[in-house]
Amino acid sequence: MSEQSNQLVSPFTLEVIKDSLLSIGDEMFIALAKTSMSPMFYEALDYACGLTDAKGNLISQGNGVTSFIGMLSPMVQHVIDKFNGGKELQDGDIIIINDPYVGGGSHLSDVGLVMPIFYDNEIVAFSVNKGHWTEVGGKEPGSFTNDSTEVYQEGLQLPGVKLFEAGKINQAIVDIISINVRLPEQSLGDMWAQIAALRTGERRFNELCVRHQKDNVTASIHQLLEQGKLLAKKALEKLPKGTFTAKDMIEDDPEVGGPYPINVKIKITDDKFICDFRGSHQQVSSPVNCSFYGLMASVRVVYLAVIHPTKNINEGVFEPLQIITDEGSILSAERPAPVSMNFEGRLGGGDLIWKALAPYIPDQLPAGHLLSVSSVIVSGEHHDTQEPFLLVEPSVGGWGAGNNQDGQRGQFCMGDGETYNIPIEVAEARYGIQVEEYTLKCDSGGAGKYIGGSGVIRKYKALTDGQKLTASFGRHLQAPWGVNGGKEGGKSYIKITKANGGVIGPLGVVKSLVLNKGDIVELATATGGGYGKPENRPLDQVKQDVKNGYISLEDAKHIYQKNI
Repeated sequence: MSEQSNQLVSPFTLEVIKDSLLSIGDEMFIALAKTSMSPMFYEALDYACGLTDAKGNLISQGNGVTSFIGMLSPMVQHVIDKFNGGKELQDGDIIIINDPYVGGGSHLSDVGLVMPIFYDNEIVAFSVNKGHWTEVGGKEPGSFTNDSTEVYQEGLQLPGVKLFEAGKINQAIVDIISINVRLPEQSLGDMWAQIAALRTGERRFNELCVRHQKDNVTASIHQLLEQGKLLAKKALEKLPKGTFTAKDMIEDDPEVGGPYPINVKIKITDDKFICDFRGSHQQVSSPVNCSFYGLMASVRVVYLAVIHPTKNINEGVFEPLQIITDEGSILSAERPAPVSMNFEGRLGGGDLIWKALAPYIPDQLPAGHLLSVSSVIVSGEHHDTQEPFLLVEPSVGGWGAGNNQDGQRGQFCMGDGETYNIPIEVAEARYGIQVEEYTLKCDSGGAGKYIGGSGVIRKYKALTDGQKLTASFGRHLQAPWGVNGGKEGGKSYIKITKANGGVIGPLGVVKSLVLNKGDIVELATATGGGYGKPENRPLDQVKQDVKNGYISLEDAKHIYQKNI
């Protein structure tokens, strides 16, 4: 950043540049969606785009997946460090990286691209994005490996190498990717979409420097980062002070191990928000581990929910946040620990903060929710085209109730954020399945003065023989927690009804289970926890719950002790 970055710009210029930066992030986001090849990008929006300053501080983001808000800036900072403080970066370079154990890492399926933006022969910013590729190789189709014992089984590792050098593509990297993934057209198509988004960010940022002069832009960025710090400090002043604790478990396949205990101690002062996860279970030979940077991503999400900033998010907002872990723990795993299902660890860590603070700030944090990404992978041969297909998708479920409101129904977990279902019409056209049912899962879970939101049930019928199902649904052992007298929610499950009438399950984890024509997979997600004592729910509301089918008449009479 130039020496003039500490100068003050007028409030009007500052506002124009701030909004321009936000609009660049949004345009990058749209550019990626419109040029991508896989439904994970153009339907589910499982990616995020943004800009950082020359030091890797987040200044703008077009967000799809909430957790990625905590991954972009550490990824850029790692690239800067790796390339000698940025001195070995050239105009036109693009770095590709999916290393789970360094800045911005999660699991191998989340592939990041980083591009330095030069103006007047100086790095002034970085254009960056990260998205979930449908395929990165590994032992299982879709690269969502829920029985891996080391990272080497989970796919192709890209340790931060130059995909483009001074504007020229490194064809060897493209060839290595192409030969290592099962669907190279989709994976490389999404890679080029990410490149298009990076170049959109570069072009718009350079236009901003031309229009308002580089020094004004960098000075504005400096002021916005300082504003972020002030916003965070003011937010901390409104929070309850002291030490808050919570314990929970990370679930796994019961035949393998777990559940694994995790815990947090949160200390909130006037200028610090410290999250200490020491004492949590050590890393395991199962892919539910997360790296420190995966944990950081989810902690940042919950931290933002707690401080509730009213203006744009940038790196300055995270100034008070401090995260402490044991080395080599399940929440701070080190190579070669498997991390394919890392969202179980990182979301579990973030949820601990949520659980510890929800009773004290119920207007901002509701009761427990489905928590898990609830990933589903179905592969096989398409019934019409006889071509291979690969369905990879997260699942929606129930959110917890809050102060003065029932829980949301059929929403993605907090780690997925602004993502979407793959529509039924797209699923049935592209994949060898038929969607037999997609309904709310109405059970007795989440009772309270305010009730938890319903999970969902969806059923897929296999239309060809020899398909494979892999799925991991958290909250199959322990239901989402309630708050202030509210009851816990309903658990998730996976059940398979074979064409001959046999039933497998209910299960929480399914590993490469063979499906044949006519077999039906039932996928049910958790109901959110309740808020407040059930006996305090008004009779009219209970009647409406029964009428809407959220709860049966018998359960309503038993749980709420009312004459209906």
